[in-house]
Amino acid sequence: MGKDKHKEALESFGKLLEIMDDLREKCPWDKKQTYETLRHLTIEETYELADAIIENNCDEIKKEVGDLLLHIVFYAKIGSEEKAFDIKDVIDSLNEKLIRRHPHIYGDEKVSSSEQVKENWEQIKLKEGRKSTLSGVPKTLPALVKAYRIQDKARGVGFDWENREQVWKKVEEEIEELKEELKNNNRERIEQEFGDTLFALINYSRFIDVNPESALERTNKKFINRFQYIEEKVLQQGKDLRKMTLKEMDVFWNEAKKQE
Repeated sequence: MGKDKHKEALESFGKLLEIMDDLREKCPWDKKQTYETLRHLTIEETYELADAIIENNCDEIKKEVGDLLLHIVFYAKIGSEEKAFDIKDVIDSLNEKLIRRHPHIYGDEKVSSSEQVKENWEQIKLKEGRKSTLSGVPKTLPALVKAYRIQDKARGVGFDWENREQVWKKVEEEIEELKEELKNNNRERIEQEFGDTLFALINYSRFIDVNPESALERTNKKFINRFQYIEEKVLQQGKDLRKMTLKEMDVFWNEAKKQE
């Protein structure tokens, strides 16, 4: 982005701050908002952005990024009213952190790969006072995303498998242990081994450069599209889906696959 674009962006951001001031002063809804009331809305907006990214819809991504930016400005406005922090404090803190955590750009550190950058990032965070490499993983993250982040952070300090063949052997080992517990019909152990199997598969996803959450969400959407195609076809034929055989439904399922 050139200097002229930077200037235009700053002017637009200044306008956004002015609008936020007006809304907070004059709008009954905006006046009532607090950190707590905005929290669930921010989570919802984040998921909407995630959906737009999965759909690769640039117009929607732009819109949802804007909605998230509004929330950031809103939190900063509330912070300034409480004399805790303002938007300048937020940006200054972020700038300082980015410079501190990129010594290969703003210092004398040398790196040869993105993996080395991630390793340095985790080491710097520990020097900043974090007691555990894993303490930065939010407790409320969905379990699948949390598992991926836990493994990725552990990798940042060298706790990881050497190659993907080792990880795949671990996946197979966990599947065999799950099979054994299924034979024993031990419900508690079945759940544990199922969890271990998922954890191992998520671990393997890192070694084949696949984001497991994105992969699963794309499969979810694919299933939804195919199943809704079946429902539509059954409705057109005046049939009852619950009274159809799996073989009959499978005909429509295969039709849906061909149309993808």
